[in-house]
Amino acid sequence: MFHRVFTLGQLQCNASLLGDEETREALVIDPGEDPRTLIDAIEEGDWRVKEILFTHAHIDHVAGAAEVQRRTGAPVAMHAADLGLYDSLPEQATWIGMPTPERVEIAHWLEEGEEIECGSLRLKVLFTPGHAPGHVSFYLAEQGMILSADVLFRASIGRTDLPGGNHPRLIESIRTKLLTLPDETRVIAGHGPATTIGLERRTNPFLVGVAV
Repeated sequence: MFHRVFTLGQLQCNASLLGDEETREALVIDPGEDPRTLIDAIEEGDWRVKEILFTHAHIDHVAGAAEVQRRTGAPVAMHAADLGLYDSLPEQATWIGMPTPERVEIAHWLEEGEEIECGSLRLKVLFTPGHAPGHVSFYLAEQGMILSADVLFRASIGRTDLPGGNHPRLIESIRTKLLTLPDETRVIAGHGPATTIGLERRTNPFLVGVAV
C-alpha cells in the first residue's frame, strides 16, 4: 500500500492519497484548500484516482475537490447526512474569511459498513457522527489503519461547538467505532500528527471513563 499525507490550506487539513502500487489505482481523502502538492504527487506517481472521498463537509476538508476532480476525472463521495453542511459552504467560507470553493456533484452516498475497493485495498466505512452529522471514518483492517479525520486526534477529540456538532454523539462514535479497534491501529487524524488507538485509550484526557 502507498499512503501519503498532505497538509493543506490555512486550516492545515490532512489530505490522504492511498494507492495500490501494483494496479496504480488510488483514492483521495479530504482534498483541502490549495491541493497543488497533492495533485503533483498524483501526476508524478501516475496514479489513477478512482474516487474522491469526503469524511465530512467542513470547508477545510473539501475546498480542493473541484481542482482535484478536474485533474483526475474522479467522482466524489460523502455521507448524505452531511448534505446540509455541504450546502452551507458559502456561510462556512464567510466564517473563516476565505473564498467559497467551487461545488462538485456528489456521485456516491457513503453508507455505514460498506466497503470501498481500490486495487487490493479495502476501506470499510464507519459512520462516526458528532463533529459533523454525516462524518465517516475509513478503516483498513489489513493495514491496521483508520482515517478518523476530525473525530479523534492525538490527545484530543473533534470540536462540537460548530453547527451540526453533538458532543454525546461524538463520544459514542469514539466509544463504539474506534475504541473497539486493536490498540496497534494507526490513527490518521484530520489535523496534526498520527497516533494509535492504544495511546489514545490510555492517555487521551477527553476519553477518561470512556475507554472500553
